[in-house]
Amino acid sequence: MILSELIKSIEPRAVIGSLEREVCGIEFDSRRVERGSLFVAQTGTSVDGHTFIDNCVKNGAVAIVLSDKSYLPEAEIEGVTYILVSDSNRALGLIASTWFGEPSKHITLVGVTGTNGKTTIATLLYKLLQSLGHKAGLLSTVVNYVDQEAVPSTHTTPDAIALNGLLRRMVDAGCEYAFMEVSSHSIAQERIAGLDFDGALFTNLTRDHIDYHKTFDNYRDTKKRLFDNLKKSAFAVTNKDDKNGLVMTQNCKAKVYTYSTRAMADYRAQILEEGFDGMQLVLDGQEVFVPLVGRFNVSNLLCIYGAARGLGLDKTEVLRVLSTLSAVNGRFETIRSPKGWTAIVDYAHTPDAVENVISTINEIRKGRLITVVGCGGNRDKGKRPMMAQLAKQGSDQLILTSDNPRDEEPADILNDMLAGLTEDEKLSTLVIEDRRQAIRTACTLAKFGDVILVAGKGHEDYQIIKGVKHHFDDHEEIKNMI
Repeated sequence: MILSELIKSIEPRAVIGSLEREVCGIEFDSRRVERGSLFVAQTGTSVDGHTFIDNCVKNGAVAIVLSDKSYLPEAEIEGVTYILVSDSNRALGLIASTWFGEPSKHITLVGVTGTNGKTTIATLLYKLLQSLGHKAGLLSTVVNYVDQEAVPSTHTTPDAIALNGLLRRMVDAGCEYAFMEVSSHSIAQERIAGLDFDGALFTNLTRDHIDYHKTFDNYRDTKKRLFDNLKKSAFAVTNKDDKNGLVMTQNCKAKVYTYSTRAMADYRAQILEEGFDGMQLVLDGQEVFVPLVGRFNVSNLLCIYGAARGLGLDKTEVLRVLSTLSAVNGRFETIRSPKGWTAIVDYAHTPDAVENVISTINEIRKGRLITVVGCGGNRDKGKRPMMAQLAKQGSDQLILTSDNPRDEEPADILNDMLAGLTEDEKLSTLVIEDRRQAIRTACTLAKFGDVILVAGKGHEDYQIIKGVKHHFDDHEEIKNMI
């Protein structure tokens, strides 16, 4: 592609060199630059891509997009064009979209944002459309799908190049729809720049990623940008039960729909009966059984239903398929023991999520609740004592253990969690650093009718300890004990 065509959507502050060069690839990782590449120098949280510009030129880059003017050459360099922009992160998103032929304009793209529920909503929407006979794609924390082809996932929202590449594959595969989780990091880092969203969904907002955003207000306002940038022909679906739900859609040009389990809204639902196998609901005035559990899943289902209606799908058909959709991997996933106890694996890794899943279990269980939970390293330390406190208050037996310690000492993380407990509560709490041993202990303690909650990792099949990734799957450990 000719460079002038490739950068048509960005507004350069300065250009040194010809714009008529042929570009054979785009990269933001200097290690992947080859002859003919365009390299976008980004300033990350730990690495500044500008420091690798000279190496990229030596390796054959024909164009450099940068945001730090101190790296501009004083005079034109033969064979290389330098393009200065205000924000190289945003420029990468726009360039990536152009490089792949603006795929988001050729598919109905719906983004899901919020603290909890994104994976469940995006995945079940994908399954819903597939069940109704439509080809669809999925971009999620657990796995990506191009129609029915599974593509491994490494981030909640991929980088701009990978993201547009996947959307291109979806378009080429004939997909009509794409559903994607939109993380706050991806919005802040402009990974979604250049994407043409036809719909946006808001789940809820609770404490998370404060280590990155610094304040809750920054976190909230970052999420809001997804709705601020919607076009007039798009739709937005927001949770009226969350105090930030209507904040999200302030100044939103799109058609706004609301959902609620408690207040007047466009879409409402009520639980009639509930068990570990599912719920009998009245959803939008019609009774339906769904194989999902918990008030938080009622909100998720309302969001899914609102999105489906926003897409113009038939109400009866949507409800019919919703009654057949099962839980997403690692989201309130139930494992039954022959000895009569039940284990639940859930991704809950925020105070709000832990509280929700424990509250749901307590509304259904007949025996005791044994909770196994930890907190990830190199993440928001402020939520650690809160998670331990909520888990302790809602459980008969609490076992604190390691999650993904990453570069931190597991004992330090556990001490942060213990700070949320009183001295008496500490005495009745088990602290078992080894997660495998913690799960085995819970299974040994469980009796007929008891429930074991193993929270924090959900679908993840690894632990990162001192920078090394080890295989570890909560499901496997529970099944081994069974």
